Amino acid sequence: MFAIKAEVSDPWAETFAFSAQKTMYGGKHIAKGDTIFVFASENEGGPGLIASGVVTSAKAIAKKRGIARQTPRVSITIRRTALAKRRLGRSELKLFPTGTTVDPRPSSISNSIVRQRTRSSASRMKRRRSSAGSFSAAVWI
Repeated sequence: MFAIKAEVSDPWAETFAFSAQKTMYGGKHIAKGDTIFVFASENEGGPGLIASGVVTSAKAIAKKRGIARQTPRVSITIRRTALAKRRLGRSELKLFPTGTTVDPRPSSISNSIVRQRTRSSASRMKRRRSSAGSFSAAVWI
């Protein structure tokens, strides 16, 4: 399973096409037939998780010469299989929501913890490919 966070112009579209998107946590290995969760970027005004789908095409973008560190990029097309039935964005995922509870830890420590949790969640998702069924019952229409 994979996830993509990008600007989405039509959250209810039957198919999504993303060109030269940055990848992380092994996203450069995405292939046709893989399950993917689509997040409409909240930085671009989106609500967070909007859909799940199946990758119908995937193409790795070649790295540019002369640049030492580059984030791998892929172009993918996704066929939507389900819509999210409720909002699942940053505010729903934060352990300490802004304005309601003050996080006593310095932000660098909090950010480190969030990154560790995200990485361990990604590795658990890879190990348990069948977990999508239980997740589907709670989040999808």
